[in-house]
Amino acid sequence: MGIFGGKKQDAIDIAAQQRAQEQAEIEQEFLKGVRTLRDLIAPSSLEINSSYFRLGNKYGRTLYVYGYPRQLYTGWLSSIINADEVLDIAMFIYPVESEVVMKNLRRKVTQLEASQSINSEKGKVRDPSLEAAISDAEELRDQLQLGAERFFRYGLYITLYADSLDEMDFMQHKIESTLGQQLVFSKVASSQQEQGVQSTSPQLADQLQIRHNMNTGAISTSFPFTSADLTQEKGVLYGINMHNNGLVIFDRFSLENANMVVFAKSGAGKSFAVKLEAIRSMMTGTEVIIIDPENEYQKLSEAVGGSYVQMSLNSDIRINPFDLPRVIDEEDAADSLRANLITLHGLIKLMISNQAVPLTPNQEADLDQALIDTYARVGITSDPLTHQSTPPTINDLYDTLLHMGGSGPELAQRLRKYTTGTFAGIFSQQSNVDINNNMVVFNIQTLEDELRPTAMYIILNHIWNKTRTDRKKRMLIVDEAWQLMKYEDSANFIFSLAKRARKYYLGLTTITQDVEDFMASKMGRAIVANASMQLLLKQSSSAVDVLADVFKLTEEERKRLSNFPVGQGLFFAGQNHVHIQVVASPTEQTLVTTNPQAALDAQKAAELANQAVENKEVDIRKGYLSEGEIK
Repeated sequence: MGIFGGKKQDAIDIAAQQRAQEQAEIEQEFLKGVRTLRDLIAPSSLEINSSYFRLGNKYGRTLYVYGYPRQLYTGWLSSIINADEVLDIAMFIYPVESEVVMKNLRRKVTQLEASQSINSEKGKVRDPSLEAAISDAEELRDQLQLGAERFFRYGLYITLYADSLDEMDFMQHKIESTLGQQLVFSKVASSQQEQGVQSTSPQLADQLQIRHNMNTGAISTSFPFTSADLTQEKGVLYGINMHNNGLVIFDRFSLENANMVVFAKSGAGKSFAVKLEAIRSMMTGTEVIIIDPENEYQKLSEAVGGSYVQMSLNSDIRINPFDLPRVIDEEDAADSLRANLITLHGLIKLMISNQAVPLTPNQEADLDQALIDTYARVGITSDPLTHQSTPPTINDLYDTLLHMGGSGPELAQRLRKYTTGTFAGIFSQQSNVDINNNMVVFNIQTLEDELRPTAMYIILNHIWNKTRTDRKKRMLIVDEAWQLMKYEDSANFIFSLAKRARKYYLGLTTITQDVEDFMASKMGRAIVANASMQLLLKQSSSAVDVLADVFKLTEEERKRLSNFPVGQGLFFAGQNHVHIQVVASPTEQTLVTTNPQAALDAQKAAELANQAVENKEVDIRKGYLSEGEIK
């Protein structure tokens, strides 16, 4: 019985094993039909050739970098990273122990110095490359000894992808040319394309193992995160990013302040760029106020239904510099009179400084007292409740100075041309300007040169008072700002405006073509420092050095700045800057262009269109056109 029982148990075990094996085979067959994540992301096929590989329908080719120049500059790899091509870039960095490097450098320096001595003994001409190698090695030894540098092995591989081999060859030539311009040399990984694609895929596997010795400084120049991308979800289009053909879309009000400076020589496209920004900003609900010294914004203002204010001695437009802002903020209200007194003090000095007679300390004290007394005579004091009264005018100040002691009568005589003299009327009466439009342009073209700085100062103060009274999202554009920077008091005022604009939701744009004079001013440099955005278009050769020093431009940017074509420049926003091309649609082009030839072409086209309409009307009257043709 024991024998038969044992055989029966063996038969049961064999049957169980067969069932388990059959079940495993069934599960394997089932799993073959189940899609895994690997199946979903894997290409349909992979074909490896000696100089390329084919991944599904795409062709690929891996290059490796084998040669570098003696010096590498920061961002040398950014042109490849920002290339408008499909690329995979892999960097492998292997730290090397400093002791090992020091030992090898000692041996290398000894060999180089021995070679130099042998050449000298044989009377050979000195070898500059040998001297440079010794100098570099010694410098590196010193840096390693001090711990200021470390040593690394660096590998750089680039895999290109294209739809055809011809396109692949074109891409390879483009990449090699871009690298070759910087004396960085690359080769195709011949017969190693499989290892190449695996090295550039995210597997952390360096299967090519082609490396180059580099120290910390050289490694840092290849920092990969240098993509100059200034595209935001909100904002306006400033132009095309020439690094990667992307769009530069930016909201200036998203920065720490919304101020902007624009530097360019005449004809470089500065007004064109600023006008484009203005009309595009209006579409986002931003009000635009412009001080126009050359009558360049009238056409734009009329096209968008803006207010065009013509400032001239013969105009009925009047602005009273003694106006006070009707502010709601209690702190601002209490301080508004004092702030306006300081502004008026600078204005009066500017108005009478043209006579080249500076004010003495006693005269400045008398002027300050006269300003206070002038407000007091109409019932306006430091109490905010009195600020609703009708403000005085320059005529009232003249009368106060004339009847006070000390230097008052003398100051009154120097101010008389603005009350009863040549410039009477324009700034000596109550204001009748209402800044209540999405675009307001103040044109000061017809004002005399002597009166322009004063007019710009008074208009700016009037706009500032309006801004403090009614806080809205606004842009203030001051064209030819260098005219204000020539005088200390007006320069101080515009700097104060730039510094305080953010609090009142105001973005100040200063435009100038006289870069050297602007930057020579202490206040001019302060205004640039208080601007979160800068646009540098084509510059004169003398201005390039000044801007390169202020904006810390690279040698390449310095060279480009004087050679940019019209409409191209450097666009700075916060810590980022890009090479930009300002572009406009055909409709925008007709509105903002200041090119004389373009204006003549547009005028001729309009005349032809009017002539065609007149001819059609004649044909209709003669009965040449049918009812359908008329429609």
